[in-house]
Amino acid sequence: MQRYDVLVVGGGHNGLVTAGYLQRAGLKVAVLEKNGWVGGAATSRELTPGFLYSNCSYVCSLFRPEIMRDLELPRHGLQVVAYEGGAVLTRDGDYLASYRDHDSHRREFARYSKRDAEAYERYARDVTRQCRFIQPLLMRTAPDPFGFRPRDIAELVYLAKKFGEFSPSEMAETLRFWTMSISDFLDEYFETDVIKAYLAISGIIGTALGPMSPGTAYVLLHHYMGEVDGSVGAWGYARGGMGAVTQALASSFLAAGGTIRTDAAVAKIFSRGGRTTGVVLESGEEIRANLVVSNADVKRTFLKLVDEADLPEHFVHRVKHFKMRGSSGKVNIALDSLPEFPALPKGSSCIRGDLHFTDSIERMERAYDDWKAGRWSADPMLDAMIPTTLDPTMTSPGKHFMSCFVQYCPPKVQGRDWTDADRAAFAETVIGQIADYSPGFRDRIVHMEVRTPRELEAEVGLTEGNIFQGELTFDQLLFNRPVPGYAQYRSPIAGLYICGSSTHPGGGVMGAPGRNAAMEILRDLKRSPETMSNAHDVI
Repeated sequence: MQRYDVLVVGGGHNGLVTAGYLQRAGLKVAVLEKNGWVGGAATSRELTPGFLYSNCSYVCSLFRPEIMRDLELPRHGLQVVAYEGGAVLTRDGDYLASYRDHDSHRREFARYSKRDAEAYERYARDVTRQCRFIQPLLMRTAPDPFGFRPRDIAELVYLAKKFGEFSPSEMAETLRFWTMSISDFLDEYFETDVIKAYLAISGIIGTALGPMSPGTAYVLLHHYMGEVDGSVGAWGYARGGMGAVTQALASSFLAAGGTIRTDAAVAKIFSRGGRTTGVVLESGEEIRANLVVSNADVKRTFLKLVDEADLPEHFVHRVKHFKMRGSSGKVNIALDSLPEFPALPKGSSCIRGDLHFTDSIERMERAYDDWKAGRWSADPMLDAMIPTTLDPTMTSPGKHFMSCFVQYCPPKVQGRDWTDADRAAFAETVIGQIADYSPGFRDRIVHMEVRTPRELEAEVGLTEGNIFQGELTFDQLLFNRPVPGYAQYRSPIAGLYICGSSTHPGGGVMGAPGRNAAMEILRDLKRSPETMSNAHDVI
């Protein structure tokens, strides 16, 4: 029977980050992945000849640069290309462009409203202040306010000092920001519908809330905290698709001596006397380990992989009530040529960024109303991108790949499971909206991959298809994520840890939960966390 120091359940990006750090710290680590490939939601796959799809996640920004450096990911092939911006195409045939350059962005706002152009300065300042408060917390373990351990007290003091850097009025604004809707927040700055719609998009992506729902202002902030090549807030394409991120992580881990087993679905995580002893695969094979780290979401881990009788009743109750509602779908499209959007000026750089077709918050809210009724949105919010405009490696010359993230898409259709006919109708809704703004779009389609929450759960293992492994609302952040008292990557079972996006600081291809979990594991083993990045001692 095989035995390891650590078994990591799930080969998604956070699992690979945890595995990479622990292997470099001198532990014998194996990653167990149920699919025939690693990557989880960050994969690149060729499902039709000549076209490489980013199946789920589709852009790169949130991934922490500290992890890239520690695990030497550029050395293992990771390259991120920043894109310029994008555009919202309006129903009246106009467009609102977005640019990375602040002054260009402001001038575009002035084309619609000089008042909004002036307000953008104030908006950017206030959002940047919130980013500066939150960003240092991403790579720190959230304190347990009821733990009274010296480290918890020190972290609470750190939080208090960070908050104390604000003036009294800024403190009040911060508390309001964390709890208000993105619609109300933007109303305090802007008057133009399309400008508010463009900025509100980041407040609803991946979230089972509408733009008028309290808590969505923070979701916007979560999407603003990334960077590409030192440019804070920038977004980019991973060359070779998002699978390039996890392929680089896997390569780094293997180079350090780690083991990856694909087609190795875990059926059960064993424990004895309150301590984990290993796992059993669906094939019946048992693998022993001193520690097990689950990259699966908190519900899949503790309600499916662990025997409920081994867990405290109050813990199980909190896990069952952790909000994890799927709200998104994905349509990947192979095109035989670059689509045309007549609203955009010829040669516009906007086509290389994100394209949206929802030009008011009211349209977004109506799309959310459909989700609440158990239907996919009849007029969905699309985040459409054509990464092949900057990354020619994903298709043959002249061909293109379009990624369409779709909001809203329910985990069940009016209370019943999705059918193939539902999926086809959902895809038609998406294509119909794009075709309204791009004549001849349908004729360019070579192949499509359509993913509803049904496919996201079955293939990637995301409960209800929730891409963040749990909603990013105020009641599910910091020491409440996923369960109060267990927000530090540990569980009620000794030796069993979790490292996925259900933990602090949350979802997105960020890697911070994986790194933070590795740090806590090494602390428990009385090993210095500094050994995690000591690559040259083990390669």
